[in-house]
Parts: sequence; structure tokens; C-alpha cells
Amino acid sequence: MKFGFSQLSVGQILVRSSIFAILLVLTLSAQALEIKGVKIDETAQVSGSALLLNGAGLRTKMMFKVYAGALYLTQKQTDANAVINDHGNKRIAMHFLRDVSSAQLLQGMNEGFADNNTQAEMSSIDTQMKSFQKMMTSAKEVNEGDVILLDCTSAGTKVSLNGKLLGNIDGELFNQALLRVWLGDHAVDTNLKKALLGL
Repeated sequence: MKFGFSQLSVGQILVRSSIFAILLVLTLSAQALEIKGVKIDETAQVSGSALLLNGAGLRTKMMFKVYAGALYLTQKQTDANAVINDHGNKRIAMHFLRDVSSAQLLQGMNEGFADNNTQAEMSSIDTQMKSFQKMMTSAKEVNEGDVILLDCTSAGTKVSLNGKLLGNIDGELFNQALLRVWLGDHAVDTNLKKALLGL
């Protein structure tokens, strides 16, 4: 009887150890999300709100890897329109994998805005667009390893480069137009859109 009980105990220990090892590996994998050498944080703080990583992926253009993008929300969401219309705080993080001039960056952003917003929507944020373009131009160049953060709140959008504030843009309409660049029907990168939505 003792021998049978001992065998059962060893079996239980082995099963439990295996389960623990698997859970540990899964936990470490979740905490160590990495895209092309860029470590993506699992959480972010925006205006006092704790945000969760909703998804992250690679932005490519003409086969070039431009940046690793990440989307942070108050809660996980897979529907693009729900994200765009949500009033909660959000963050788009762009971790650059190559040097990009402000002209190249602006061209890509302008195309994204134009492709995903109607003329009426663009007219309604004309003043904000000029402010945003001025901020991007002030950066002159974004280098490999640089990080641009776009923090969206009900008050507006805060733009920063490597932790340095470039400026604030008022209005929630601009937030929505900005998010459509990545999440709109004609997003700048469809694979990145899916990745940001965790699809």
C-alpha cells in the first residue's frame, strides 16, 4: 500500500511540476514581447489611466521595416470602429527601426489621414492638422531607436519624441482621424492593423 501511495504522489508532483513549467514559460513569453529586437511594454500610463497592450506589429513600406507599432487601451478590443469611437485614453507607440526624415514621416502620415478620412472630416480638423505637421517637422529626423508616442485623451492628443513633449493638439475629432491612419478601412498597413487589434 505504501508503495502505491508513493507512486501516486510522485505522479502528482510530476504533473503539477509540468503544469507549473508550462505556465511559467507562457507568462515569461507574454512579458517578453519583442518585435525585431524592440521590447514592447505590456502596460502604459496615459493621463493617470493604466492601459494594456492591445496589440503590436511591424510597419513596412516597400519591403522596408519602418517601425514597430503598439496600441494601448483601457481594455482589450478587436473591433477597429469601437477603438476609434471609444472615449477612453489610448496610446499609439512607434518604435523606429530605421532613420526617417520628417518629410518622409509627414508624407506617410498625410497619406494615411487622406485615405481614411472624408474631405468634411479633414476640413473639420484643418487647424489641428497644421499644428501636427508643424510638430512633426520640428523633429527634423527620426532615427533608428527613437520612439514617438501619441497619447489620446478626451482633451486631445499629446505628441512626444523620446520622452520630450513636442506639443498638444486639442479636440477628440483629431484623435479619431489619427487613429484611422492605422485602424481605418484603408489603413496604412493592413497587417499592422490586424496586429494592433490582436487579430
